Amino acid sequence: MHVVLFHPEIPPNTGNIARLCAATGTGLHLIGPLGFSLEDRYLKRAGLDYWPHVQMRVWPSLEAYLSGEGLGRRL
Repeated sequence: MHVVLFHPEIPPNTGNIARLCAATGTGLHLIGPLGFSLEDRYLKRAGLDYWPHVQMRVWPSLEAYLSGEGLGRRL
């Protein structure tokens, strides 16, 4: 199973979902543009120590995600 967030804008909501994905081993797909930065310095400042355990892929657009290779079947 994978979780897909389309144009996420609120960092705390995305962080909570990412923590859930890390805990359950679920893949997380973020479809841009994002309303926040994923730069390492911001993540460290926010205390997201679980972030390295998130199986995440960032897509530049919905079209890129929909045409993505190796994703298998999507609902």
